[in-house]
Amino acid sequence: MMLLSATTLIGDDIKNASGESLGKIEDFMIDTDRGDIKYAVLTFGGFLGMGNKLFAVPIEALTLDASDKCFVMNVSKERLENAPGFDKDNWPNTADLTWQQSISDYYRF
Repeated sequence: MMLLSATTLIGDDIKNASGESLGKIEDFMIDTDRGDIKYAVLTFGGFLGMGNKLFAVPIEALTLDASDKCFVMNVSKERLENAPGFDKDNWPNTADLTWQQSISDYYRF
């Protein structure tokens, strides 16, 4: 078992199986009842950090590639572009079970 601090993962690249960049890890959402990571928050799009859209992705959708210091997610760039996202200043109500289910359904988890 390998343990890593969250700060060592913030900013790590996310790629798909084709090697296309899907953004970077911006943050993590923790289930306070269970004490585990529920979602990785990705930043994707924009220019020079402006206009970036954030996406909450179920942590199960990501695989850590420790040798390349990145995460791999089995999703196309187009699918991520069309995913439900949010603005960094307007986060969704993450406690809303309907929101959680919509994210799980979109990423099929």
